[in-house]
Amino acid sequence: MLADGTYDALVVDAEPRDDGAVSIDLTVVSGPNKGEVVTVLARNLAGDPVDLLGVPATLTVADGAPSLRLEP
Repeated sequence: MLADGTYDALVVDAEPRDDGAVSIDLTVVSGPNKGEVVTVLARNLAGDPVDLLGVPATLTVADGAPSLRLEP
């Protein structure tokens, strides 16, 4: 688990789950946590999860809860 903060990340894997969610693996690309891999679940994503591979993202952790913003 990452400490509360904001992290630059990159999507390294994304797979649909049976419940309709998408499991997204991110690697942190800067700072002291560089190289750590974090998995978050996303719901209501449009399109093919494979299209997320290589997409830059911002991961924010607040009170232990992650929030993900994918870059356009």
